[in-house]
Amino acid sequence: MVSETPRLEVRDIVKSFPGVKALKGVSLRVMPGEVLSVVGENGAGKSTLMKILAGVQSQDTGTLLVDGKAQKFGSVSDAMSHGIAIIHQELNLADNLEIGANIFLGREPRRFGLINNAQINKDSAKLLKRIGLNVSPKTLVKELTVGQQQMVEIAKALSINARVLIMDEPTSSLSAGESANLFQVIRDLKAAGVSIVYISHRLAEVQDLSDRVTVLRDGENAGELVRGEVTHDSLVRLMVGRDISRFFARNPHSKGKVAIEVKDVVTTAWPKHRLNLSVRAGEIVGVAGLVGAGRTEMLRTLFGVDAPVSGSIEVGGKCVELKSPKDAISAGVALVPEDRKQQGVVLDMMIRQNIGLASLHQHSRLGFLNFGVEQQQSTDMSQRLRVKAPGDFYRVGNLSGGNQQKVVLGKWLAMKPQVLLMDEPTRGIDVGAKQEIYQLMDELAGQGIAILFVSSELEEIIGMSDRVIVMHEGRITGELSREQLSEESIMHLATGH
Repeated sequence: MVSETPRLEVRDIVKSFPGVKALKGVSLRVMPGEVLSVVGENGAGKSTLMKILAGVQSQDTGTLLVDGKAQKFGSVSDAMSHGIAIIHQELNLADNLEIGANIFLGREPRRFGLINNAQINKDSAKLLKRIGLNVSPKTLVKELTVGQQQMVEIAKALSINARVLIMDEPTSSLSAGESANLFQVIRDLKAAGVSIVYISHRLAEVQDLSDRVTVLRDGENAGELVRGEVTHDSLVRLMVGRDISRFFARNPHSKGKVAIEVKDVVTTAWPKHRLNLSVRAGEIVGVAGLVGAGRTEMLRTLFGVDAPVSGSIEVGGKCVELKSPKDAISAGVALVPEDRKQQGVVLDMMIRQNIGLASLHQHSRLGFLNFGVEQQQSTDMSQRLRVKAPGDFYRVGNLSGGNQQKVVLGKWLAMKPQVLLMDEPTRGIDVGAKQEIYQLMDELAGQGIAILFVSSELEEIIGMSDRVIVMHEGRITGELSREQLSEESIMHLATGH
C-alpha cells in the first residue's frame, strides 16, 4: 500500500532576488515511488524551486517537509542527509577521474586512514549494475558518452541512498537510444520506491513518464494534471496561459537570389563526402539527421570555425574563403551556435555588451568605444527581439534560456547578415519562447535573410522549413520540398536510405 504522506512537500514557498520575485507562494508534493514532472516557461521559477529542494538555496518564507516533518536545508549536505539529490543539466563530474572515484568523491570509504579503492570499486560495480551501465568502475569518465555520464550521476545519487531524485533536463544532450535507456532506469527506480522530480521542456517525455505534472507560470502554481489528463495542448495551455492555435509562425515570402551556395565542400570531420547545397534570400532551409550525421560540422565549416578541405563557398554570388569566423562575418554570414552559454554569449557581461560584441569595429574609433552608439544599438535590438529584462544593463547570465538566445540573435542581427546559420535554435528553451523564436525566424526571412538551421526536433523541422536537407554520416542523402515533408520521409533519408 502506497503511503499517503508525501515524501517531499513544499508549502507557500517564496523566494526573492534583487529586482525580481522568483517564487510567489509555490506549493508542490511528491509521493513515494512517483514520477512528478515540473514544467513551465523559462523564468517560471522551476530552477529556483529545485535549488531550494536540493539545499543549494534557502527559501525566504514557506515550509519544506520531508516525510511530513518540517525541515530547513542550509546546504546541499543537509538535503543529501535526508535522501534528496539533484542531477543538474550541466553534469558535475571530474572527467580525469575514474567512475568509482566520481561516485564517492568527498565521501571515500577509508581503511587504516587511507582511501579504500577496493571498496569503492566493489560498491560502484553494484550501483552500475543496478542502473544497467555495463562498464568497469575503473573507467575514466572522459571515455564515456554523455548518456553514460548521465548514468554515473544517477549512480552517484543512489550511493547516498537517495529517496528523491531531481532530474533537470536530463535528455537535453542525449541521443534517442540513450534517452530510451534513461527512461527505463527511471521506471526501475520508481518501481523500487524512489521518487523522481523530472524537469523537461520536451512535453512528449513528460506525457510518457509522469504520474502527475505540476505546472508553474510566473513564479506561481498554474495548475496540476494527473496521468490521463496530460496532453500536449493541456500542458501548453497551463504553461503560457493561452491557446497556441498557430504554433509555427510561417508566412509566404518571395524568394530572392541565391544567398549562399556550397559546391563540393569537404569537411575535416567527413573527408570522404562532398556537400552541395544552396539557400536563397528569404528562404528557411532545415537540416535534419540523427546524432553524428555531420550537421554541426557543416555549419562550423560554413562559419569558418573549421576550414574546408576542398570545394568552394559563394555568398551573394561571390566566392569567399572562410578560414576563420572573422572571414565569415566579413562575408555576411552569422552563426547561432548550439551551446549558447559556451559559444554564444558571455554570461558575466551585460546585455548591451553582448549585443555589441560582433560589431565592435563599427562603433569604435581609434581604439575607443562609442558607448552612445552601443547603447542605441542594444536598445533597438532588445525592443525588436522583445528581450524580457529590467534593462540592457542586466547580466546575461541572469536571463532565461529563451532571452539569452534572443541576445545571441541580436548580436548577429546588428551586423545585418545575408546568411543566418542556426544550430538547434530552440534547444533548452520553453514552449512559449520557442514560438517567439519561430516568429523571429519568419520575420527575418521576410526581410530577405537566408536561414539554414539544424534541429533534432522533427516537428520544428517540418513546421518551419521551406525545404529540408537530410544528412547521414557526413553526406546529404536527400532533399525534401515542403509538400514532401513528413516524419517518415525524413527518417527514411536520415537512416541512410
